[in-house]
Amino acid sequence: MNQLYPLKFKPLFKDKIWGGQKVRNILGMDFSPLPNCGEAWILSGVEGNESVVENGFLAGNNLNEIVEVYMYDLVGDKIFEAHGNEFPILVKLIDANDWLSIQVHPDDDLAKRRKSGKGKTEMWYILQAEDKSQIITGFNQKVSKETYLQHLKNKTLREIMNFENVHKGDVFFMPAGRVHALGPGIFLAEIQQTSDTTYRIYDWDRVDKDGRSRELHTDLALDAIDFNFYDNYKTKYNIKPDETVNLVNCPYFTTNLIHLSRHVLAKDISELDSFIIYLCVKGSAELRYPDGKENLKPGDVILIPAIMEEITISPFEESEILEVYVL
Repeated sequence: MNQLYPLKFKPLFKDKIWGGQKVRNILGMDFSPLPNCGEAWILSGVEGNESVVENGFLAGNNLNEIVEVYMYDLVGDKIFEAHGNEFPILVKLIDANDWLSIQVHPDDDLAKRRKSGKGKTEMWYILQAEDKSQIITGFNQKVSKETYLQHLKNKTLREIMNFENVHKGDVFFMPAGRVHALGPGIFLAEIQQTSDTTYRIYDWDRVDKDGRSRELHTDLALDAIDFNFYDNYKTKYNIKPDETVNLVNCPYFTTNLIHLSRHVLAKDISELDSFIIYLCVKGSAELRYPDGKENLKPGDVILIPAIMEEITISPFEESEILEVYVL
């Protein structure tokens, strides 16, 4: 069997009623004829939407096929025992040209009871935001199910939702159960569990070109929602040049931000029993490993096999890279 190496993938593009043109215009990625490219799935093990390798001798194989062949060497011992041949992380780029639906995702227990796969915990890293762009994350007060249902019936959910102004570099953690929505003018990277289970609560009364509304999941969502109020919904962190700064730790993924000036960053990853995902969000850099190298530019994602012990990242300019793995 040939030796594993850092893998790059072809993106999958998704047309959305709320999508725009930022994937094409900012990253130059969208070679498809999609009129409203709302999402680019840049690393996916979702069944039927698996990412396909574009570099090296594994080119043309999809991600879950490679997990099946290389198992522990690719993803790590604990991860393969827990997830088998399904890659556990989904990475997207999302362009919101209009409000996404107000929605919620189930946790693992609820998804299992409903036989709908895994739950969905996610995080957002804001790549670009227009002036006065907003998201919804959670409630602005503790509410009861009865109060929530009354607002839903009256189409006054806005009154109890927590709106946040967003800016480039902001981070929002969205655990399963947190009601949320992404507003217009925002371009972001999303790190999440491998799951596509979404309960749509409210879709702003819009219809498609044929006059049809999208399906709502009022009853399914009710048992998934966390009705509590939280003091802080935005993740606070401080950039440290040429260091790795933690953004999110949860059972499903750890995400760090690496801000590089002109220094080469050497990383010893021999003790980490996990694959590592590197997603370039600013600038450009060269990732070197013992038998080769790969370049990274904004929107590029590269998967480092768990068996690899060391890498170095050399920026060509001031750069920012998200680093994701599972502890």
